[in-house]
Amino acid sequence: MRFALMGLAGYVAKKHVFSIKKTNNFLVAAMDPNDNVGFIDSYFDNVTFFTKFERFDRFIEKLNNANDGIDYISVCTPNYLHDSHIRSALKWNSNAICEKPLVLSPWNLDSISRLEKTFNKSVYPILQLRLHPSIIKLKEKITNCSRAKIYDVELTYITPRGPWYYSSWKGQSSMSGGIATNIGIHFFDILIWIFGSVKKSILHIKSHDRCSGFLQLEKANIRWFLSIDKFTLPKETENSKAYRCIKIDNEVFEFSDGFENLHLDSYKNILSNNGFTLDDARPSIEITHKIQSSNAIGLKGEYHPFSKLIFNNHPFKHI
Repeated sequence: MRFALMGLAGYVAKKHVFSIKKTNNFLVAAMDPNDNVGFIDSYFDNVTFFTKFERFDRFIEKLNNANDGIDYISVCTPNYLHDSHIRSALKWNSNAICEKPLVLSPWNLDSISRLEKTFNKSVYPILQLRLHPSIIKLKEKITNCSRAKIYDVELTYITPRGPWYYSSWKGQSSMSGGIATNIGIHFFDILIWIFGSVKKSILHIKSHDRCSGFLQLEKANIRWFLSIDKFTLPKETENSKAYRCIKIDNEVFEFSDGFENLHLDSYKNILSNNGFTLDDARPSIEITHKIQSSNAIGLKGEYHPFSKLIFNNHPFKHI
């Protein structure tokens, strides 16, 4: 298969390039406004590269006119560009593979779905945590439980970021979708996938560097806390790069390993016509959009214990 990739200079693009290579396919062209993409030669040494979308667009159209088009466009660009770049891929008569979040607003999914039908092409979201062996086992356990049990779940994810974050598109909620979307959407996706649809959502804390709330799902009550502030790390993990913890009925669910090949597994599924769909991505997009649009009520009701952490007087506070 012939691939093109948008957003080659970004961190996640390497996982896509690796997956294209390992599935014995070809990367024909790539685009990114930044040109620090020399790593590509380690995988493919003849990729036509552009720093301007307009030139990339003309190149893809030229290939199409020569009946030498692109089978898949991998979209690894900033979140707010996903919708536009997916639409471009479909209009180029290519399938699209897109990083999380697929789009920032739920209604964008409807228009993309119409374009899928118009051009008879597909859009495949990357929902790689659904392919994690431990998470698959957990879903099977919950699904096969004969009791009408409501689980008590606590999600904590802290992934510290430095001042660069606030100067980039990731620190602008209109471009990233906010912390719940940018760093939390995969976790919301698997929790809804495992425990069922959302019945209630309450937001307790929302700021530039953390947010926290409560979700009532069909089979679980979930208190969640997301943060990019290193001062919110538990003392025992202060020297760690990140803290990821899911507790189910006060027992820690362990899934710290097994992430290495999830993008590769995603590509294998897509190329076998077994990739995830727009409908698979919709629930997590709906809930993160709702969270981003909600006002925080403060420490009322069933809030995550980390929500009580005060805002530390550190250099990021004023941003």
